[in-house]
Amino acid sequence: MNLNLIIQRQKISVFFLFLLMELSIQAQTILTGKVLNQNKEPLSRASVSIKELNKTTVTDNNGIFELNLAEGNYSLEISYVGYTTLSTTANTKDTNLIFTLQDEMHQLEEVFVSAVRVKENTPISYSNLNKKEIAKRNLGQDIPILMNYMPSVVTTSDAGAGIGYTGIRVRGSDASRTNVTINGIPYNDSESQGVYWVNVNDIASSTQSIQLQRGVGTSTNGAGAFGASLNLLTDNGANEAFAETSASTGSFNTQKVTAKLGTGLINNRFNFTARLSKTTSDGYIDRASSDLTSYFLQGSYQYKNTLIKALVFGGHEITYQAWNGIDAATLKTDRTFNSAGAKYDSNWNVTGYYDNEVDDYEQDHIQLHWNQKYNNNLSSNIALHYTSGKGFYEQYKQGADFSDYNLTPITIENTTINTTDLVRRKWLNNDFYGITYSLNYKKENLDFLVGGALNEYKGDHFGEVVWARNASDNEIRDRYYDDYGDKIDFNMYAKATYKLNNQFLLYGDLQYRTINYKANGVQATLVDDTFNFFNPKAGITYLADGNNSIYASYARANKEPNRTDYENGNPKPEQLDDFELGWRYKTGKSKINTNFYYMFYTDQLTLTGQVDNIGSPIRANSGKSYRLGMEVDASFYISKYLTIAPNITLSRNRNVDFKETDGTTITNLGDTEISYSPNIVAGNKIVVTPVENLYVGLLSKFVGSQYMSNTEFKDSKLKHYFINDLNINYSIYPTVTFKEITLTGLVNNIFDVAYSSNGYMWGTTPYYFAQAGTNFLVGVTFKF
Repeated sequence: MNLNLIIQRQKISVFFLFLLMELSIQAQTILTGKVLNQNKEPLSRASVSIKELNKTTVTDNNGIFELNLAEGNYSLEISYVGYTTLSTTANTKDTNLIFTLQDEMHQLEEVFVSAVRVKENTPISYSNLNKKEIAKRNLGQDIPILMNYMPSVVTTSDAGAGIGYTGIRVRGSDASRTNVTINGIPYNDSESQGVYWVNVNDIASSTQSIQLQRGVGTSTNGAGAFGASLNLLTDNGANEAFAETSASTGSFNTQKVTAKLGTGLINNRFNFTARLSKTTSDGYIDRASSDLTSYFLQGSYQYKNTLIKALVFGGHEITYQAWNGIDAATLKTDRTFNSAGAKYDSNWNVTGYYDNEVDDYEQDHIQLHWNQKYNNNLSSNIALHYTSGKGFYEQYKQGADFSDYNLTPITIENTTINTTDLVRRKWLNNDFYGITYSLNYKKENLDFLVGGALNEYKGDHFGEVVWARNASDNEIRDRYYDDYGDKIDFNMYAKATYKLNNQFLLYGDLQYRTINYKANGVQATLVDDTFNFFNPKAGITYLADGNNSIYASYARANKEPNRTDYENGNPKPEQLDDFELGWRYKTGKSKINTNFYYMFYTDQLTLTGQVDNIGSPIRANSGKSYRLGMEVDASFYISKYLTIAPNITLSRNRNVDFKETDGTTITNLGDTEISYSPNIVAGNKIVVTPVENLYVGLLSKFVGSQYMSNTEFKDSKLKHYFINDLNINYSIYPTVTFKEITLTGLVNNIFDVAYSSNGYMWGTTPYYFAQAGTNFLVGVTFKF
């Protein structure tokens, strides 16, 4: 072949090769953008997705992302943990693209919860749990169980499987010492100070986010915080109309059905959402059944600078009682045994069970929020609320004395009868109502907030005998006791965050709280006390650089005794001085939060491990005591497919010169461990996302041994335990009928550990609450 011809063909080939490369380069371009939060700060590792191409990337440390795309328009979905997902469009020719994500709490307006929530640089130890994280495990278990893997948290369940009556402890402090609010409205029961999530079953399905502040925290409204503050923020209204239904089933005949719908924005002003839920379970413990229904309805109006929200939510629970626990011998031979409702023969052998040994209670909440923004610097929030609760627990009692029920002995054929088998109902009928308010001023380096609350609780406590074998002179609806409680709680506060310069932020918070509490017991005045508390808080944050910050804070909290404390003694109010020191480290691939705390108590009301004759835990003032500890929680983004999030709390929890009395003799036991306060609590979460729509999480929890009394009595020690759960989520979208279908699976305690997470002492005999071995829940959610 002619050499010149060969050279010419090669030149033509090279020309066409370069032409094709040029056309290819011209067909591809780089879409670049920046993702910020509402404070104009870059968000690193935010997810940027193009659904139609199944293409995803993440932002770098400066919040910048790049996508190699063909020229044209694309639909972007930008998401970040703790922020509302942004759906938008972009063209590859656009430049200087900036996308701003709104913090979830800002979607409900910042002032709505600013009185009770903290932000990233506030000198307080906290953790957030957002809607997506909640949804991954929300198959029917209560809020405390969903929070189990958060730092310093220990949870328990009376029924053994996380449905029904559940409890939570933070830094060794139980729920009565945790300040709980829903949308800034106090939720703790005013008299017992406890928190009963069973009354608002499946509130998790209407929850936007949860913030847990450890220590005193902000604790502005409601009960004093002696271990933690927990704020729950309910759902925002969606911009577009939606409907979804979910169903789950699992071990112990557990079933949950939930239906939700929303109108989306109507005329850009109105928005309505609603939910109905039904949860049933037989429970792990014998007869520890739960039959729970709940509802949630929210309407909002937003126009220009005005936001008005009205919420009505509540539920009705019927649970078979499972609060007796079991002794050590039974724990070894029959872990699921439940003595509640047992009928005995003369030799104390169980012959059967009363079929209605239940707790039956209904609770309804009404909230009205008005949020007004006057200008760029000034806004306010006023909230009115009302809660109504009514119900009873029913019990079968054998050989009850007539005198305990105001019954007159009867004589039959010269034989006097003064005992009887009977069924009693102990009722609680209460109302809680009030107002909370706040005014927020922001300008440049100052964020200043003033506010307060006035709340009143009125409760009727009464008992009825609904059946008696020997009826005596009892009439229908006769009350064998008729007590009341009346509590007025007023507080006012002022708090400020001041940015001194680019490195230092100052925080201050002053609260005054006054409580008037009146109650009577059996034929006598139980309490008529007024308390006046001053609770100052202060802190400083040092922003060393873009990755490191250090903070220190001090907070004081004062707390009044609860009704049970008065029924079992002559209690004093207690005081806490809380010192916190922390370091936060954050890069694109890791986050580490380290916090040291020293909580010094005066006259702390600690659990003695004993319970009274109706099963309520007994507390007593322990003089001086302290909790000294270190908390570390972290997230390591090993790759786009693997994340590891461990946490650990190491602590020393001691009573100083603890004294015990039997009523006549006082014994000084010296330095002893505070009850229900393990020295180590650790958790870990390993998350694998092999493909975009699949989530696999291994959740681990270790809780060290703990005493169930303050005397360090050997038999009162609750053993340590280590459990693991497996959580799987898989989403399918879009489909012809549904926007999304999500399949969820949860295997609890995958290694079948036999453990007890709680217990109490009856005299010198320990009783335990056994938890379920390996059990599962599976569910499916359809979104329309």
